[in-house]
Amino acid sequence: MLARLRRSAAAGAIAALFVATAAMAQPAPGGAPSMTDGRAAPEAATGRAAARAPVVTTRTMVVAAHPLAVQAGRAVLAEGGSAADAAITVQLMLNLLEPQSSGIGGGAFVLYHDAMTGRLTTLDARETAPATAGPDLFLGPDGEPMSFRAAVPGGRSVGVPGVPALIHALHETYGRLPLARLFAPAIALAEAGVPVSPRLAGLLADPRYSASLRADAAATAHFYPGGTPATAGMLLPNPAFAETLRLMRDQGRAAVYGGPVGADIVAAAAGRADNPGRIAEGDLAAYQVIERSPVCVPYHQHRVCGMGPPSSGGLAVGQILGLLDRLPLQADKGPLALPNVTLLAEASKLAFADRDRWVADPDMVDVPTAGLLNPVYLDARAHSIEAGRAMDVPAPSGMPPGARSLAMAADPGRHENGTSHISIVDGSGNVLSMTTSIEGAFGSGVFVRGFLLNNQLTDFSFRPEIDGRPVINRVEPGKRPRSSMAPTIVYDGDQRPAIVAGSPGGSRIIGYVTGALTAMIDHGLDPQAAAEQPHVLNRNGPTEIEAGTAAEALIPALTLIGDDTATAEMTSGLNLIRINADGSLTGGSDPRREGIAAGD
Repeated sequence: MLARLRRSAAAGAIAALFVATAAMAQPAPGGAPSMTDGRAAPEAATGRAAARAPVVTTRTMVVAAHPLAVQAGRAVLAEGGSAADAAITVQLMLNLLEPQSSGIGGGAFVLYHDAMTGRLTTLDARETAPATAGPDLFLGPDGEPMSFRAAVPGGRSVGVPGVPALIHALHETYGRLPLARLFAPAIALAEAGVPVSPRLAGLLADPRYSASLRADAAATAHFYPGGTPATAGMLLPNPAFAETLRLMRDQGRAAVYGGPVGADIVAAAAGRADNPGRIAEGDLAAYQVIERSPVCVPYHQHRVCGMGPPSSGGLAVGQILGLLDRLPLQADKGPLALPNVTLLAEASKLAFADRDRWVADPDMVDVPTAGLLNPVYLDARAHSIEAGRAMDVPAPSGMPPGARSLAMAADPGRHENGTSHISIVDGSGNVLSMTTSIEGAFGSGVFVRGFLLNNQLTDFSFRPEIDGRPVINRVEPGKRPRSSMAPTIVYDGDQRPAIVAGSPGGSRIIGYVTGALTAMIDHGLDPQAAAEQPHVLNRNGPTEIEAGTAAEALIPALTLIGDDTATAEMTSGLNLIRINADGSLTGGSDPRREGIAAGD
């Protein structure tokens, strides 16, 4: 009885906090947000919210996809925790609050700026293919690639998760507070009941996104109580996840990579008769977080740094900005001025052509990272862009310095969608930019011990060969699939962190992040305005225009210069921080999702 009363009280407190935080979203008279003193609020429902003011703080800031996660991270920073500490707490909270996007069943990339040493570290916690997974993983009995819809649900698409190992790696290197403190908010939330957000409720009710869940008995029991989708405001207890977190807290990475949680992951993935997985306990035991070299490029008196391969994000963002650095961008005309949009689209075509041809897991194939950003190579690529004329598609791809041959075939492959981004600055000036993902909405749909497993293996190319040449991003044992995630830290002319950026959005992440950076660096937009601006991007195809926005007015002019266009819904989730010259922080969160910026 006492235990039930305690759970009831905790649930009431969490629900009250959820309601109070949501109330911050309500604009003051005249449409101005009511609060900019370190607090802001999520969209009140799905869709784009009205414009709001940026959040300004003096010392610390967390920007992430759900207000309860942000406030939990903010509390960690207030107690003297590091940016890494706060990121651990935020990620564990998001696993519950935004299960469709990220969690301990997935992977992530992290950029971490250590204020004491000035060193930038990039950590690769991308999933890996099982040792028994080969180029035939996604081929049907007829030797042809499976459909994407057929490949996702079940264990076949599950890669070895990287987030649990990342959590412990971050804490061992940069942590200040004990793990018990960092895990406590998510454990309490899981036990009390997780409030279902409007966005999550909408996805659960939409068969386009929820099909993988309904194919899994455990997932159906959790997300569809009584057989119907959980609705907004409903509390979903998750005691299984609370127990999982206790094991991770007490046993370290061994709980997942050699203990009971790992054993259940293997069993759940293999047990799906419709699509059995190949992941084994040996694959878990062999998993390692890898420190990679940052990918940095100079851009308009700044240095923009991102994640290198197996992510294509840092390279593509770097190439686009490197090309724009050589082209006549018109800063006084704004980001949606036709000349600026055209240059950005043309530079993006070239970057995506190189991405598809050259980028995959660098431990498995030769990736000419330095050559793709070589100034001479970028000079040559920039010369192929003509003002007032759209480039043919596909854009030509040159041979960057250091590239050995064209023996491997290019292929756009598949792109992650179930993703989230976290930006944090702590009181000591440490900076974290982390993009984290389970791939598609709800991942593989396999639900084990209170969390969802990823479907990241579908980010590999399904077709292993094209015209007799091996595809660069094909499935191979132990390989990490190419990603588009683009966590970014920008340094100013004095080599001090100036901008923290990142977004979910599949391969559109590259365009979202690049657009936000040019808006802030070249056009002087604050982080909130940069997050809210309409999207225009190109992935080496038609120039894509965000539907229902002012950017649609560009379509006739783009058509006149020979550019194909397409409109689309673009549910980005940009979470941005600008570190001002006086040390204060300005933050903004994308109104297309439920995130906020907050700090002290």
